[in-house]
Parts: sequence; structure tokens; C-alpha cells
Amino acid sequence: MNARVDRERIAEIEPVIRPYIRRTPVIEVDRVDFGLAPGPLALKLEHFQHVGVFKTRGAFANLLTRTVPDAGVVAASGGNHGAAVAYAARTLGVPAKIFVPAISSAAKVARIRGYGADLVVGGDRYDDALIASKAWIARSDAINVHAFDQAETLLGQGTVGLEIEDQLPELDTLLVAVGGGGLIGGIATWFEGRVKVVGVEPEAAPTLHAALAAGHVVDAPAGGIAADSLAPRRVGDLVFPIAQRHVSHVVLVEDPAIRAAQQALWDTVRVVAEPGGATALAGLLSGAYRAEKDERVCALVSGGNTVAVDFER
Repeated sequence: MNARVDRERIAEIEPVIRPYIRRTPVIEVDRVDFGLAPGPLALKLEHFQHVGVFKTRGAFANLLTRTVPDAGVVAASGGNHGAAVAYAARTLGVPAKIFVPAISSAAKVARIRGYGADLVVGGDRYDDALIASKAWIARSDAINVHAFDQAETLLGQGTVGLEIEDQLPELDTLLVAVGGGGLIGGIATWFEGRVKVVGVEPEAAPTLHAALAAGHVVDAPAGGIAADSLAPRRVGDLVFPIAQRHVSHVVLVEDPAIRAAQQALWDTVRVVAEPGGATALAGLLSGAYRAEKDERVCALVSGGNTVAVDFER
């Protein structure tokens, strides 16, 4: 397929992957329900996607638009991307080999194994899994499905923005958690500045924040409680120029704020999210992003792969 990443290509990829993905719901609440001053708030519940995460969109975009050899596909992942690729591969009858680090959660490891992929666990962080996957690709005929730094991945993730615009046509601001940047890059490409797109990152893994501050992609710390989904060390090279053009700015949140957002999602709307899935909302609840009274804000919730299903105190 044409590897160009733009709004037109996102619109073209959407019907290709539509038979394989869910249109996930939006719920509208009031900020007062979360202990804030009154004001409009919507939650895009992308954790209801197949595999519990937006990454299923990018996985199918890759497998449906690229030529996949008999050897199948390879992916490095903190866990969610690997599960999405494994699910897409099983659905389409393609072999998959997935590399994840030791920090990948038990829930994510179980999902990958459950989808029948050949799983390799090793190293401490995502970058260790990435190095191992590259070594495997060098000695096999399999193709790489990159978690964020690949045109097809960005196009698939951009369909989240397409859906949100249809569901919330009057939206002012969208809060999006950032790891490698595939999600925010795809969404920002779709909106092209027509909606204010704000990145939210853990202070312990400020990949896009550090890159924007430096003016180029740089290494950043890769820790924190969301490290298995939001800590790849570097934002994607394809993502960075998109973020420079179309992302308003990036705010940082501490780990306790992410935990508090998980708790608030459970207490208020009975939604279970992993740390990475609650990070966008943490940006609002912590005050890192301060919305105006009438500003129509949406927080993207994506990442439901956790074994911590009971947040009762």
C-alpha cells in the first residue's frame, strides 16, 4: 500500500480494517463526577476494543495491507501490541512470533499465549525486546510489525480519531496517553489541528515531552508503573514531525496520579483500566491539564489488560 500518512489514507484504511475491529463507545459525564469543577467530559472507551487496546487497529492495518510471507510476522512489544498482533495473526491465519520484556504484565503474556503466538520473554524493557526481535528478523523471512514507528500502524491508530470525530463532532480537546506515539500520531494526523490534541505521559517515561523540548528525537527514561505500555525510551521517528505540527503540547503526570485515575474510573463509571489506559484521564484529574469551564474535553481510555480487577479500598 501507499505508505503516506495523512487524513486521506486513514479514511481509506478504515473500511479495510472495519470488519475486524469494534467501534468503541463514548460516554459523556460531567467533570464534577470525578471531583472537579463542573464542565463537559467524555470518555472514549477504546479498552473495549478486541484485545482490550487500540493497537488491534494498527495490527490489522499491517496484516491486511502488506504482503505477509509464509514465515509470518514478528513484533516487539511491552505486551499490548504483541497481543494485538497475535490476535490479528490468529484471525487471518498467519504465524506470529512475539518478543516481550520481563516487565510485561501477566495478563498481557496470557493473552499473547492464548492467541497461539510463539512468545519469547526476555530483557528488562521494551527496547530489549526490540533488539531481540530485530535479531530474529535478520535470520528469518518474517516481516516486522512495529508497535508505533511504521506507516501502516499510524494509519490504523488514526481510525480512533475518525471515530471520535463522528461521535463527538463538537469536541474541543482530546487527551491521549503517549508511549512511542503511534496513537497520538495517528489521531493528530486525522484531526490536523481542528481539535486540540494534548499528550499525557508519565513523568518516569517522558518520550515525546523530551523530544519536543529538544527539537528532535532523544532517549528518555523508561520507568514508572505504566512501563509495559508507555515506556519505549524513544518516540517514533515518523511520529515526531506529526507531533511537532499537530500536537498542542504534552503534560506529565506522576505515578500516584495514574493510580488515582485508575481508582476514579472504577469508582465513577466501573471501568477497569491498566495504568497506561488511565494515564490520559490522569492528566485532567491531576490538574496537569486545566480545562476551561465550557471546554468540551475527551479523555481516551485504552488499555484494559490487567489482573487488578478489584479497586475497592
